[in-house]
Amino acid sequence: MAISSTEAVRSTPNPKAASENDHRIDVFWHDGMLKHETGRGVFDTGLDPGFLDVLDKHPENSDRVRNMVSILKRGPISPFVFWHQGRPAFISELLSFHTQEYINELVEADKTDENQIICPGTFLNPGSWAAALLAAGTTLSAMKHILDGHAKITYALVRPPGHHAQPSRADGYCFLNNAGLAVQLALDYGLNKVAAIDIDVHYGNGTAEGFYSSSKVLTISLHMNHGSWGPSHPQNGNVDELGEGEGFGYNLNIPLPNGSGDRGYMRAMDEIVVPAVEKFEPNVIVFVVGQDSSAFDPNGRQCLTMEGYRKIGQIVRKMGDKYCDGRILIVQEGGYHVTYTAYCLHATLEGVLNFTHPLLSDPIAYYPEDDAFTTAVVESIKKHERENVPFLK
Repeated sequence: MAISSTEAVRSTPNPKAASENDHRIDVFWHDGMLKHETGRGVFDTGLDPGFLDVLDKHPENSDRVRNMVSILKRGPISPFVFWHQGRPAFISELLSFHTQEYINELVEADKTDENQIICPGTFLNPGSWAAALLAAGTTLSAMKHILDGHAKITYALVRPPGHHAQPSRADGYCFLNNAGLAVQLALDYGLNKVAAIDIDVHYGNGTAEGFYSSSKVLTISLHMNHGSWGPSHPQNGNVDELGEGEGFGYNLNIPLPNGSGDRGYMRAMDEIVVPAVEKFEPNVIVFVVGQDSSAFDPNGRQCLTMEGYRKIGQIVRKMGDKYCDGRILIVQEGGYHVTYTAYCLHATLEGVLNFTHPLLSDPIAYYPEDDAFTTAVVESIKKHERENVPFLK
């Protein structure tokens, strides 16, 4: 069932009453993003081998986002959610992060009525470019809402995702780097320190690439240890990709072993992310979330449950309150289990909104954990950073 923009948007309450509500979150959304069609095939390939009766929907399909919208509208968190209409980005806004040549390529590609493979797994179909513009503009609106002082915590509920899109190329289902555009907007507003914390199961390589030479942006990515996946994704996401020039040491990668689970992620957050943010002292946090790190996601193997997402959200909220007056922009990325993704999103936002007890129980949570290997990996990463990252010494 499609969720219309009129259904998804409700009026903002009295500002005075809202300011007294510690649990408020302003969500930016536009149902035009549902019109990005990614097709069917063998998982994300678009391939029909001819001998299967039932093909997969591409993992990045609109159903996953419909459930995110509906759980925020009708789940226990709904009284604390205040909806805002998203809008398309202007081409001029895209050029703050992307090259003119790359944007021209996408504009030209959109002029055909053909389904196009931009890079492996990444399909540009009629409606895709309009959805990508909506995702970028909606994210910029969510950041601007914070920068203009209208809210402390906003959430850009967007698709197609963006964190793999580099300044000059598409990658990993992503055309425009929504989080990167928001980071740049904060810098353009005069902020001099922005932290981008990415917990999607894949390396936020596009965001890292965009700010690889900047000491004003601390990019931290916790991800599955997956390495490069080809020409569109040349970065490995390993601990040696630390930035360059003035940005050396301001790109921190935390590649975690498969199956790290809740306890492994907590250790990485507590022992690597929190100390780095404490040293950096950002003016705003961009929290880049993907629920493809969950225990049941078809695109990841990290075994996080709702409780893990809730705790990560709590840690980010605590850092936001301590270092940047509570200013946190949350940007949606992956998450491909159609139902459990919505539950994990709900838990993430519960954590960011600082609820002391879960509002929603986990229907399928149990997953055995052994974090011994992850503990050893985290210790190794900490040692590497202490030896190689100047601002952490």
